Amino acid sequence: MRAADEDRRQVAEQLQAALTEGRLDLTEYDQRVQEAYSAKTYADLDRLLTDLPNAAPLVPATPAPAPVAVEDNATRAWLGHVWGTWARMAAFFTLIWGIASIASGEPLFYWPVWVIGPYGVVLVFQTIDGLAHGKPRRYAEESEHRRRLRTHKQERKELYRRAIAAGELSANPSKEQRKAFIAEAISRGDLAPKPRRPDTQG
Repeated sequence: MRAADEDRRQVAEQLQAALTEGRLDLTEYDQRVQEAYSAKTYADLDRLLTDLPNAAPLVPATPAPAPVAVEDNATRAWLGHVWGTWARMAAFFTLIWGIASIASGEPLFYWPVWVIGPYGVVLVFQTIDGLAHGKPRRYAEESEHRRRLRTHKQERKELYRRAIAAGELSANPSKEQRKAFIAEAISRGDLAPKPRRPDTQG
């Protein structure tokens, strides 16, 4: 079965982990990463991981109920993002109220309700609107995009480090030198193109 860019990136991440653990040397790592980004099938990619104990072979995606679970996870993550500040604020003000009640020797009126109540009502409407317009999915896509950018940045730094160590790049390259180096690395298949931002319109 034909492999996709995401599959090649996953293998490259596993190879980088093997390099960090000392299971591969730089020469082996470079060779395998090049082969990963030029691989055509899942078999080509799995072959690069067979001797690495902590690497997981790729399994082609098949139609299954998994998308429902993904949507559920995305919704939970988005709700945590939306309501996280409210929960922390409620806990903080409740703690102050509790300390004041203990200090006074009797339960005081629960005044935090005047702060967290209106804010909670606003968030309820925001939650309903967000669920109706697919905001959990867009939030998940943006989160994944940021994760891919961090991974791409780490891979880019590793390429810089190896190139500087090999004398292929100066210790303090200019912006133009860095851009030319990255463009060449992408053309060789040593580095995947920079992840594109997902379409979040709508």
